Amino acid sequence: MVSTVYTAGLDGVNGFPVTVECSLTAPFGDKSTLDVVGLPDNAVKEAKERVESAIGNSACDYPFARLVVNLAPADKKKSGSAYDLAIAVSILQADGQIPKDATSGSCFIGELSLSGQIRSVRGVLCMVMAAREAGFARVFVPMANGAEASVAEGIDVYPVEDLATLVTHLRGTPMLTVRPFDKRIFDEGVKKSPLDFADVKGQQTAKRALEIAAAGGHNVLLIGPPGTGKSMLAKRIPTILPEMTFEEALETTKIHSVAGTLPENANLVTARPFRSPHHTMSAVSLAGGGAYPKPGEVSLAHNGVLFLDELPEFPKQVTETLRQPLEDHRITITRASGHCTFPSNFMLVCAMNPCRCGYYGHPTKRCTCRPEEIQKYMAKISGPLLDRIDIQIEVSSLSFDELSTAESSDSSATIRARVNAARRRAIERFKAGGERVFSNAEMSSSQLRRYVQVDESGSALLRAAYDSMGLSARGHDRILRLARTIADLDGSETVSAAHMAEAIRMRSLDRKYF
Repeated sequence: MVSTVYTAGLDGVNGFPVTVECSLTAPFGDKSTLDVVGLPDNAVKEAKERVESAIGNSACDYPFARLVVNLAPADKKKSGSAYDLAIAVSILQADGQIPKDATSGSCFIGELSLSGQIRSVRGVLCMVMAAREAGFARVFVPMANGAEASVAEGIDVYPVEDLATLVTHLRGTPMLTVRPFDKRIFDEGVKKSPLDFADVKGQQTAKRALEIAAAGGHNVLLIGPPGTGKSMLAKRIPTILPEMTFEEALETTKIHSVAGTLPENANLVTARPFRSPHHTMSAVSLAGGGAYPKPGEVSLAHNGVLFLDELPEFPKQVTETLRQPLEDHRITITRASGHCTFPSNFMLVCAMNPCRCGYYGHPTKRCTCRPEEIQKYMAKISGPLLDRIDIQIEVSSLSFDELSTAESSDSSATIRARVNAARRRAIERFKAGGERVFSNAEMSSSQLRRYVQVDESGSALLRAAYDSMGLSARGHDRILRLARTIADLDGSETVSAAHMAEAIRMRSLDRKYF
C-alpha cells in the first residue's frame, strides 16, 4: 500500500515543496524495517528511530511491515529534522490508521520527540510560504512556530502540540484551530529604544555624518581615540533609521528563521537588526557557510546595521569578504553540495583607533607608536574596502568645557523625521522613473547619470577633487551618491557646490591616515 503526503524543505532562505511517499509491504524477516531515500542527510536518516518511538507513544500502532519512504524530488538534498512529522503521517496513512482523504491539500512540518511531542524547527516561515505558493490550503506546524508561520497570509496555519492530537484531528474529530495573523501585531511591535542621540554630548560633525548615512543608506568609518563616543554613536544609528516596512520585516524574519536566531513564539522581526560581531570571528561566521550553508553576519544584518568595532583587529581575510556583498547586496555561498544565495543589504559602520595605542594625533596624550607601526596598523584595511566606505569621519576628543557645557542636541526622533523626509524624496524620484530603488546608496552608475543633477559650480568642484585626490571611478560615484543624499536632506533637487563640498569633505579623511 502506498500513501502520499506533503512537506517542505529549505534551500537557503527559500523553501521548496517535498512529496513524501510511503510504501508498506510484508516484512522479509521477523521485524519491521524503515528505509528513507531521496538524498537524506544524517538528521533525516535518524528520523526512523524518532518516528517509530513517537508513533508508539501516541496511542497508534507502528506497522509490522517493510516501509520505504521516498522524499521527492529525489535529486535534491534533504537536510534537517523538519520531515519527521510528514514521515510519521505517511506511515500511519499507508497503514490505514489515517483516512486517505484526510491529508488532501495539507502540508506537515515539524520534528518529533520520542514521546510524540512536536518540536520547533528553523526556517518554518520560508517553508510555509513555499507551501502557499505550491497551492496548499493548510499547513500543520509545531506549536512553538505557530506565531512565525501565521505571518504567511493565504494559507491556514494549524499549530500542533503532539502527534496524538494531530492523528485525532485527521481522523475526523476537530482538535486544532487556525492561528490567524493580525497585522496590528506588527504595527504595535515596534519598540521604543532606550538609546537616544540626545545622550551624546558634542560630536556634532559625527552626528551630522551619521544622519547623512542614515538618509542615504551609506557606509561609515569612524576614526578617533578611545573614549570619544564612536561605539556610543554607532549603537544609536538604528534609532534614526526609518522604521521597517512589513515587506522588510518579512525578508529579515526569513533570514533569522533559517539561521535559528528567531526567538521562540516570535512572529516577526520588527526592529532593524544591529549586529556587532567580535573581531575574533572567522570569515565563515561573517559571510555564512557550512556543509549546508547558513546565513552569516552580513545576512543577519540585512535591512539593518553591521557594526565592526576595532576594524583593524579583524583578520584581513575576514574583512575582505565584505567587498562583494557591499557591491551586490547579496552573497552566494558555494559548497560541494550546492550553492545558496542570501540577501545582504546592510549599512556597514566601522570604528577604529588612529593607531595601536590609540593616541596618534591626540591633543594632550602622547602616542607611543613608531611611524612604521602606525603605517602597519593602518595597512590592515585594504584600499578596495576603504573605497567602498562612503563616509570617513574623525571623532575627536572633547575638552572639559565642551563636555560640561555642550547643549542638548536633537533627539533621535527629530533626526529620524529628517531622515524619513529625505528618503521619501529619493523614493518618489525613483518611482517616477520606474525604478525599484529604496536608497541613494543603491543607485547604479546609469541611475546616477539620470537622477543626480549637478550645477556648474558643483561639477567644477568635483573635477578639482577628482584630480587632486586621485579618486577612483568608484570613489567618484560614491561622492555623487553622497552629494545626492545631502541635497535630499536640504530639500533640493539640484546638487550644488555646497552639497558637493560636504560630500568631498566626508570622503577625504583617508588622505590623512592611510
